[in-house]
Amino acid sequence: MSKLENKLLIDVGSTYFKLCTKDSVQQHFRDFNKDIYDDLTYKCGEIIKNYEKENIHICSSANGGLSTLIIGISNSFSLKYATNIAFNSGINIIDTVLYKDIETTSIPSDLIDVVIVVGGIDSVSNIFDEKLFKFLKELNYSNIVYVGSKKDAPYLQKNIENLVILPNIINDKLHVEEENLKEYLTNLYQADIMGKEDIKHLYDITSNQIFSTPYIVNKTLPMIDSKFKVADPYILIDIGGATTDIHYSKDLVDENMVTQNEYDRLVFKKLGVYKSKESLIFAAKNNEFVYELLAHLKVTENIFDESSEKSTRVLMQLAIFLVLCKVSAYRQAYVNLKLLALNSVVFTGGITKVLKQEEIEDIVTFFYKKILNSSHNPTIVMDNNYDVWTLGMLEK
Repeated sequence: MSKLENKLLIDVGSTYFKLCTKDSVQQHFRDFNKDIYDDLTYKCGEIIKNYEKENIHICSSANGGLSTLIIGISNSFSLKYATNIAFNSGINIIDTVLYKDIETTSIPSDLIDVVIVVGGIDSVSNIFDEKLFKFLKELNYSNIVYVGSKKDAPYLQKNIENLVILPNIINDKLHVEEENLKEYLTNLYQADIMGKEDIKHLYDITSNQIFSTPYIVNKTLPMIDSKFKVADPYILIDIGGATTDIHYSKDLVDENMVTQNEYDRLVFKKLGVYKSKESLIFAAKNNEFVYELLAHLKVTENIFDESSEKSTRVLMQLAIFLVLCKVSAYRQAYVNLKLLALNSVVFTGGITKVLKQEEIEDIVTFFYKKILNSSHNPTIVMDNNYDVWTLGMLEK
């Protein structure tokens, strides 16, 4: 019997609803003037009513996900480990603060959903002091969690209101211990959904936990060769309406962390083609090679002012180019991937419904020639039927 028998899978994206049954996958453009629940049940109510609540599984990226700011002692361990765990839990990172610079760091004006404080192995003490408390007083946040040295935990708990203390994410061998923080962030995401007026009513149709979509996609990666001809090492690029995510094999980075995950995630929250359209265009205009790319695509920058099917296609092509630039040696970043070692690139998300495979291959080839001065050509794999999402939902 198919794992999909009697089950209905729903993905609530920033732009589309996707529904998957054993017979078909369908998608519906969202009406942003309507409550998510009302819009979903209006468009898909006839399907939903055929399933029991325990057989309906939902994931969502529609509420924008949680935002975090991470305060750590070192770039090499605490900030790097916490950043990795946050990304793999589907959390968006607003900023990271190196503790020695905390007095000169600008205070973000945005409301932060969760602050993560981390640093030191358990045998170390007296890491944090008044500077941390002063910084936090200026910060606007909803939750705060400490995952550093246990010797400092009582001192911080005494001075920080509502501090959640979890086991250290850095063990005595300087390896990362990710499970407790990952579970906390995943549960916080669910609590966040239940507090959102326009999405909490989704629990009227399901009795299962609602997960973040990036978390589900990341869970799929070890099983991806059951559906696609993918050669390691590979990256998966998910371009949607609000963000662009890259999930990548750890073979593609030099400094691997010792974790149970074989794949990590990066998110570029300002590279979407609908909700983040303006920031995508801004990023494009600040890339010195984009005008050559526009000429290659036989369009001018006037395309940025259009609202048409053609402009959406060009924006998606630009998003591919920009995100590859961001993870290449062309830009020094949190992670630079060894793209010349790449064998496959899997594309999923809304992009597979807009661009043809040859259009994506054209952009990837342009990137390799222009930025890496190489004729290397990884195989392009299209997830046209959203199998990546379906696999993750059934195996979570």
